[in-house]
Parts: sequence; C-alpha cells; structure tokens
Amino acid sequence: MLADNLVMLRNLKGMTQEQVAEVAGVSRQSYAKWEQGETVPDIEKCDRLAKLYGISIDALIHQDNAVGHTRIAPAPVGKHLWGMVTIGSKGQIVIPKAARETFDLKEGDSLVVLGDEAEGIALVKSTDFETRMQEALQMSQQKVEGKE
Repeated sequence: MLADNLVMLRNLKGMTQEQVAEVAGVSRQSYAKWEQGETVPDIEKCDRLAKLYGISIDALIHQDNAVGHTRIAPAPVGKHLWGMVTIGSKGQIVIPKAARETFDLKEGDSLVVLGDEAEGIALVKSTDFETRMQEALQMSQQKVEGKE
C-alpha cells in the first residue's frame, strides 16, 4: 500500500522522484526504493511526505482506497471516502457506520440533500445547515447595513 500510495500521490502532484526525494531529505535512489517497495521510509520521512500531500501518516501508510475497481489516492486530512452504497427501490441508501459515527448521525436525524448537476449530491445534517444559513443571512444583513 505505501509504495502504491507514494507513486499515485507523486503523480497526482505532478512531481518527479527527485523533487519528492528533496522534500523528504533523501536521494532519488532511496526514494525510488520506497516506490518499488524494496525499503520503507522512517517515521520522520513519512511525516514530511504526508505533509507534502496533505494527508495523515496513517493514510499514507495504510489506506488502500478503491471505488469499484478503480484505485484512488488517500483522501486529504478531514476528507473521507467510506465506500459505495447502493440505492434501494425507493431511493434509500444506508450511510456507512464510520460516516454516521464521524458526523454523529443517529436514527431520526434529518439531513438536507443538496445537489450540483456538475458535482453531485451532498448530505448535510439539517441542524448544521440551518445554522450556516442563519450565519450567512446575518453576514449579508451586516454588509447591507454597513453600506447604508
């Protein structure tokens, strides 16, 4: 997983092995061995690489994500990919347990369904959505009052 993640993340960032090796503080040859799975970086080097790619060390080392049969890079810190869900006959989906726990979703909670035809669907806890909308309205009202 680590070797595959290193190759994928470096390519996504559009960097050469030499550029990444410089950030990690090693030679290009040493870095190439990490990508080939021949050796592994120490924890300090992993930390530098994780910071470079904006991911956690855990995601760099352990994460092996796929959507269907397509392998994807580890998600940035604070972003998640919990897998795929299947839509039932009435449009229902089951939100993965890890997602429910992360966002403290419980039976009976209401979600707002948002959509962008170019980007897809998003679910937001209704209480969070309402709070954000109230804050946005207050900010816009303050701007209007400040201009008068």
